[in-house]
Amino acid sequence: MSQGSRDSIFPPLTNPMSRTGNQTSNTEFILLGFGNLPELQILLFLLFLVIYIATMAGNIVIFVLVVADQHLHTPMYFFLGNLSCLETCCSSTILPKLLAGLLTGDRTISFSGCLTQYYFFGSLLGTECLLLSVMSYDRYLAICNPLHYAVRMSGRACLQLAAGSWTGGFLCCGITTLLISQLSFCGPNGIDHFFCDLIPLVKLSCSDPHLMETLAFALSLIFLLVPFLLTLMSYICIIATILRIPSMTGRQKAFSTCSSHLIVVSIYYGTLLIVYMFPTTDILSNFKKVLSVIYTVLTPLVNPFIYSLRNKEVQQALKKTCRKLMFGLC
Repeated sequence: MSQGSRDSIFPPLTNPMSRTGNQTSNTEFILLGFGNLPELQILLFLLFLVIYIATMAGNIVIFVLVVADQHLHTPMYFFLGNLSCLETCCSSTILPKLLAGLLTGDRTISFSGCLTQYYFFGSLLGTECLLLSVMSYDRYLAICNPLHYAVRMSGRACLQLAAGSWTGGFLCCGITTLLISQLSFCGPNGIDHFFCDLIPLVKLSCSDPHLMETLAFALSLIFLLVPFLLTLMSYICIIATILRIPSMTGRQKAFSTCSSHLIVVSIYYGTLLIVYMFPTTDILSNFKKVLSVIYTVLTPLVNPFIYSLRNKEVQQALKKTCRKLMFGLC
């Protein structure tokens, strides 16, 4: 491909931070996403639209029930309410732009818009990784140390753990966003992804990538590997305790619940570890894009059903709320 034809497809970017006089130069990126599948654009649009609506509905219902129903004002449901809020925000950060691109074909995004999307998505992602480890610790205390549960999971402790998760995620991603804003982008502006993420952005930069790659690896250790290992240890202790339950029925019920949680958490952390800790090669590039769909689109969809809607307390609260609404309308 000649230089002229390449520039016609991917117009060169100037340094996003460079200035001409008193004006900051405006730049745009192109989210290539699923553009190599033009015949499937409408089908993908309908699929992601249904997923988005179901994700929003499920998570908003859980959040509203946790806030409104007094019986759900417990540590476990407090964290589940936080998780539902996270999933709602995370889906709204990625999917509306993806849906608009699939429908209209316009996949451009401004440099500031790209940074904003990365900041909020990265912050929510880091927060969720920390929150999932907190939730596993909550279940570990409830099952393995029930006598100490009320003290260790007091209202104040729950607020501190949740606030620490949110603060850690947003503070960490704020630092990486600031560093990305200092990079220069002077080459092609096509992002080989369906949203603005750290690794695809760094690959487009003309600056030395070693600092950002080292930082990305370090953050992956702190926010992915460590929470995953803590979560895994908690569930191993939980399963070991469950196996000592004398009642076969009780043991099967508890093991079924914990195993489903562990499977979902393992898939979530596993896809993240592969995407962010394995080197990106031409062979792995498309595979990582598929894995990204799992933790950005599918996980927010299934979490309400795995963690909340199967619980009897949530089902009862939902039935009670539906009856109130029906009688109120009548």
